[in-house]
Amino acid sequence: LTWGGRRLIHYYQNKLKLALIGQSLFGQEVYTNLRKQGHKVVGVFTVPDKDGKADPLAVAAEKDGTPVFKFPRWRVKGKPIPEVVEAYKAVGAELNVMPFCSQFIPMNVIDHPKHGSIIYHPSILPLHRGASAINWTLIHGDKKAGFSVFWADDGLDTGPILLQRECDVEPNDTVDTLYNRFLFPEGIKAMVESVQLIADGKAARVPQSEEGASYEGIQKKSNCRVNLAQPAQAIHNWIRGHDKVPGAWTVIDGQTVTLYGSSMLGGSVPAGQPLQIEGASQPGLVSKNGLVLFGSDDKALLVKNLQFEDGKMIPASKYFSSGESSSVELTDDEKKMAEDIRMIWRGILSNVPAIEDTTDFFKSGAASMDVVRLVEEVKQRCGGVQLQNEDVYMATTFQDFIQMFVRRLRGEDQEEELVIDYVSQKVNNMTVKMPYQCFIDGKFEDADNGKACDTINPADGSAICKVAYASVGDVDRAVAAAKEAFENGPWGKMNPRDRGSLLYRLADLMEEHQEELATIESIDSGAVYTLALKTHVGMSIQTFRYFAGWCDKIQGKTIPINQARPNRNLTFTKKEPLGVCAIVIPWNYPLMMLAWKSAACLAAGNTLVLKPAQVTPLTALKFAELTVKAGIPKGVINIVPGSGGLVGQRLSEHPDVRKLGFTGSTPIGKQIMKSCAVSNLKKVSLELGGKSPLIIFSDCDMDKAVRMGMSSVFFNKGENCIAAGRLFVEESIHDEYISRVVEEIKKMKIGDPLDRSTDHGPQNHKAHLDKLVEYCEVGVKEGATLVYGGKQVDRPGFFMEPTVFTDVEDHMFIAKEESFGPVMVVSKFKNGDVDGVLQRANDTEFGLASGVFTRDISKAMYVSERLEAGTVFINTYNKTDVASPFGGFKQSGFGKDLGEDALMEYLRTKAVTVEY
Repeated sequence: LTWGGRRLIHYYQNKLKLALIGQSLFGQEVYTNLRKQGHKVVGVFTVPDKDGKADPLAVAAEKDGTPVFKFPRWRVKGKPIPEVVEAYKAVGAELNVMPFCSQFIPMNVIDHPKHGSIIYHPSILPLHRGASAINWTLIHGDKKAGFSVFWADDGLDTGPILLQRECDVEPNDTVDTLYNRFLFPEGIKAMVESVQLIADGKAARVPQSEEGASYEGIQKKSNCRVNLAQPAQAIHNWIRGHDKVPGAWTVIDGQTVTLYGSSMLGGSVPAGQPLQIEGASQPGLVSKNGLVLFGSDDKALLVKNLQFEDGKMIPASKYFSSGESSSVELTDDEKKMAEDIRMIWRGILSNVPAIEDTTDFFKSGAASMDVVRLVEEVKQRCGGVQLQNEDVYMATTFQDFIQMFVRRLRGEDQEEELVIDYVSQKVNNMTVKMPYQCFIDGKFEDADNGKACDTINPADGSAICKVAYASVGDVDRAVAAAKEAFENGPWGKMNPRDRGSLLYRLADLMEEHQEELATIESIDSGAVYTLALKTHVGMSIQTFRYFAGWCDKIQGKTIPINQARPNRNLTFTKKEPLGVCAIVIPWNYPLMMLAWKSAACLAAGNTLVLKPAQVTPLTALKFAELTVKAGIPKGVINIVPGSGGLVGQRLSEHPDVRKLGFTGSTPIGKQIMKSCAVSNLKKVSLELGGKSPLIIFSDCDMDKAVRMGMSSVFFNKGENCIAAGRLFVEESIHDEYISRVVEEIKKMKIGDPLDRSTDHGPQNHKAHLDKLVEYCEVGVKEGATLVYGGKQVDRPGFFMEPTVFTDVEDHMFIAKEESFGPVMVVSKFKNGDVDGVLQRANDTEFGLASGVFTRDISKAMYVSERLEAGTVFINTYNKTDVASPFGGFKQSGFGKDLGEDALMEYLRTKAVTVEY
């Protein structure tokens, strides 16, 4: 129910008078959302100001005019302070809501309201009672994390449960990632839901069981030393369980060093310089990736960052070179910027009389929220510089911060040369070097969860290598990197012509590496090498060159409008990029589908996160390497291999993704469209399934019709979205046509796709081959005539015989469903029955492509006008071009790839009206 654009349904529900007792951003968000739901907050009870700064909950409440009380304490020597309790009772709350509270609240306050008090606790009670629940969840290596909303009683986190929520713990989760991903956003929703359940009289009170209950004390810095004489997993759990607060530490060279950014190390241990660590069974290794630590079980983990006793943080890989950088001399303009930044520091550190060069950000009282504020204010004031929260921890004094800032501004503090762990293979008379990790924010790295899966060579069924299997956390990081690159990076500020130059450079690099790309494409997808070189790779290069040329030609319009005299008006439109775009591509043309979508996306000025097909990720990752060499800024392009159900689903529902382009099956397209709508109404383009009709009339050029008809079905082993799913051959030439097709099939060489004489390679993967065999079996059972093929080829690998069915009737399964393989499905039509065959050709829910062969141009144009498909081929087939729009009708999807139309899929139109 709405009125004036506002939702009214909340105001017809039961509402309560609430007292909010707590603090922090979490408390602020709970407060804000409860008020949005129509509840009345009659008082906020929070902590006193610290160093002149109010708690975020107090800031929000004071802004709204809500009464705010900042009591230093509620009790003295265990007894309630009467005036504090009376001040609380005076607000007349019906329920106490305690989202995060560090103070001890007396029981006569807890029990005073009509409905009592509810508390948020970040564990699945009765597990991990106490104040460091998130830490202990990770330290103990729990597989599940979660939170509880419970009714307060006189015990310590022992009250009855109102509701609980849980999530999986990712292998490399830290306190921060677990809190930010789940405990914070879902906890806010749960607190608001709990209040409404109480208001409606539906809230549960489930007594806590003491079975399995645990209580752990508060983790303080003094007792967070890492025990290195235990298995690597236990060391990893201890470090991540204290990251960022209070921080796990060890002793190196007699100095306390805190460890951050731990992950289990998969695969081989990288080379590095030995580092003696007190209490370790063997020396650590300072490698290019970080500090490698070894557990008592000889397994290893990697630590990314180190923090010293003076608060300075460095990348662990820089341990032996951390003191080598010399100071830089500032120019006059840089000195002005430094003074601007000094003003920002002064605004944040209001308790410090003056900001000196030696002023330490954290020793002056700054907290984590101040880090965020500093970074954002500096980026806003000094546009064009890239800063992260970690930069503040690594340059804590004002002087160090300015030095870091200036180096970053000059480009002297750029990322090191791209580090790639390749899998190399000698094949096709060359050594191909294949990246196998996720590509996020300009770097190759393992999946957060450490998972990887085999990618298979369909020519023999052997594993090529293990490829990273991205998690939801990896997707979120990739989207965040793309968003940062779009909003604050050089890509969004770049002159369109310069952007085009980078895409031209990328196309040139793809051409330089075309033999390697075609070889990788062949062994990963089964594409015949010559086809991979010409089409899979060749058309990809053409696509990037085509769209590179569009970068500086994207234009709006000026529009005459009805002018109300004497005013004069000008209206014009601007074409703007959308922001972060997600691209999900199929396995049949891995590189070409990447190019078709990403080239238009990038030319329009967007950034992207791309998910290659799980079974064919390798050319996408090689492409990522080439984008770095081309100079594409970090974060603009991100590649996350993994499953569609996890990675694809997260992309479709991610709130920061503004467009999703998908090529794949119709059922998955429908699911994606639904998720995109429910999440944030993101723009969608879908290129889905097909059952493309090809009509061959008796007056055709028979030689050409046979040659092109075979190509329409068997091109790329039939794994072709526009493949002719059904041929209609005029009765008078039907038998001759079939005879000639079979004669030509017998000449086809089936074999190694790297053999230059091979015509027909293996199907992409085993499950697809099995599906094709089953498809042919169904055709036979339904009564179609199997003229040729229909079986798996008796040889290693996933080879399918080119297959021909005739006498296919309209009701049959193979007449209606796409095979996506080398299966020719042929039906006769009566001589001269043009309208009849058109009706049969259009009797499908798909409408991707179609074709007609006839020498009669009038007949050809008549048929093309009536075929319900996005593409019609006349006396040819499969002739796509980068300048021609490509896309389907009906359940074959909507939106276009290629041509100028494709650009419009990745742009939005803004109308501007000026009175002058």
